[in-house]
Amino acid sequence: MSNDAIFKEIEQTLGLVPGFFRQVPAETLLGEWTLFKKFTLETKSPLPPKMRELIGIAVASANRCKFCTFFHKALAKFHGATDEEIADAIFLAGMGAHWSTMLHGLNYPYDTFVKEVETVGKFLSKKQ
Repeated sequence: MSNDAIFKEIEQTLGLVPGFFRQVPAETLLGEWTLFKKFTLETKSPLPPKMRELIGIAVASANRCKFCTFFHKALAKFHGATDEEIADAIFLAGMGAHWSTMLHGLNYPYDTFVKEVETVGKFLSKKQ
């Protein structure tokens, strides 16, 4: 598929060709567009679109990317996410980064951690 054909498909899909797609190296445009369509726009996924976008917000927030955070917030809202759900996803991303730093910095033994998490999981499953 030629790059002109790819740009035409992008415009038909999105209503315009965002400038960032025009800056993608020509030899990688088809692959980038294919991945973007599949993981951003495709609805055939085991995860519902709102959940996928909440994950996107969490990752974008952890990566501190204002572009991706804005993009995934907009799509999450389009798919029905509330401000409370968005805030929760961002908080969870922060907690993950926090505890990852703590455990890594403490050089906590991974095998011990796995055993403890499995024990907690069994305990919590009994409480349900």
